[in-house]
Amino acid sequence: MDLRTKIEHTSERLMYNSRWILAPIYMGLSLTLVALAIKFFQEMYHFLPHILIISESDLILKILSLIDLVLVGGMLVIVMFSGYENFVSKMDIGEKAEKLEWLGSHDYGSLKMKVAASVVAISSIHLLKVFMNIENISNDKLLWYVIIHLAMVISAFIMGYLDKITRH
Repeated sequence: MDLRTKIEHTSERLMYNSRWILAPIYMGLSLTLVALAIKFFQEMYHFLPHILIISESDLILKILSLIDLVLVGGMLVIVMFSGYENFVSKMDIGEKAEKLEWLGSHDYGSLKMKVAASVVAISSIHLLKVFMNIENISNDKLLWYVIIHLAMVISAFIMGYLDKITRH
């Protein structure tokens, strides 16, 4: 094996193994799940004692906020597991362990689409919260909320369309 081939082989192995730098980053995302869970239960702690006295619209707003946190948590799990499996290593959980049905079935393109769909869903919930509180929001702010949401929807649609035509 000549020097050029050795350098090339070593460089390729080094680049390939550098994917493991992502592993602690994906582990760090699990800490953000802990932070999200703390925030969720903090919201519940503040919300539940007032359940009998808050208005219906305030109840809906609080529930939407909780749903928002859950959607972000789900998106984090999808990014953690799919990203790890796509870019670092296949998960070897064991034969007897319960497995998530979708684990191992998301490639980079489907991961992007899941994240885009989650962002649109989260944006939809924020927009619904704005509409539920419409009397306290100025028209120019409302217009910007709608424009930003539409931009996210259109972006997700275009990403999906481009993904579809590039797969065929």
